[in-house]
Amino acid sequence: MKRLAIGLATTLFAGSALAQTTVKSCDREVTFDAPPKAAVSNDVNLTEMMLVLGLRDHMVGYTGISGWKTLDEEMRDGVSELTELSAKYPTKEVLIGADADFYFAGWNYGMKVGGEVTPETLEPFGIQVYELTESCIHIGEKPKVSMADMYDDLINLGKIFGVEDQAHDLVAGYKAELDSYKSSLRPGDKPLKIFVYDSGEDKPFTAGRFAMPTALIEAAGGVNVLDDFEKSWAKIDWETVVEKDPEFIVIVNYGNVTAEQKRDFMMQNPALAEIDAVRNDRFVTLEYVEATPGPRNIKAIKKLAEAFWGE
Repeated sequence: MKRLAIGLATTLFAGSALAQTTVKSCDREVTFDAPPKAAVSNDVNLTEMMLVLGLRDHMVGYTGISGWKTLDEEMRDGVSELTELSAKYPTKEVLIGADADFYFAGWNYGMKVGGEVTPETLEPFGIQVYELTESCIHIGEKPKVSMADMYDDLINLGKIFGVEDQAHDLVAGYKAELDSYKSSLRPGDKPLKIFVYDSGEDKPFTAGRFAMPTALIEAAGGVNVLDDFEKSWAKIDWETVVEKDPEFIVIVNYGNVTAEQKRDFMMQNPALAEIDAVRNDRFVTLEYVEATPGPRNIKAIKKLAEAFWGE
């Protein structure tokens, strides 16, 4: 299958009628009588999911990108015709003011538990919400994160917007590409122990059992040393990292503190000097858009595997 380029794919069924469809969104079932016509996505990875399915013509804008991240050329091209309605999380008024009829977001990806923007607060204004699957752990139980979380979101978006065949083809292509790559991969006898460093100096913000990097690391032949940490993205203490003694550190790159500055902090901190990864200077960087659920996850797995197992 030839992968669709982000921002260039055209919706095959734009404007066509859609039979009523229902999708599972975290602990809710959401029914759509027709494809949304004025959608808003929050965050760079969720926006790319919309774009890779060719849904730009169904969108009135996006939120939650420039307040934290710098857009690369691929992403800039994809959103060039769209308006950023809010640099960070949107208010309810922003979404209502845009005449939005759909909001693709997640918990801690544009919505907060108990906040002013939730499926319940938007419903009276005719704005339906689909929640990012990875984020559902913040409001209830879910299985450990897997690549299926990202695949399911694409399939559900396909159902919502009447491009289900296109979504299935896209996911089948991702699965085939990953299977082909993994079949050629020659990992070591046992998985490498990996720690994910997102941010923070006093306490590191990291990926636990329910955050996407855990699935990416496993697909690349490693294991997240915090696989037993029953959280998604959360803070821990450095003593735990030292105790886990990771062999490789994955740095998530975004925001004002660069990946190089994060690496330097770990390399120069005496308390972390005996960690295997620090002692042997084993670091690999993932961009935020690669480390969170979205179309660049396959590229992220390849990047990790090449760092873990390359010559």
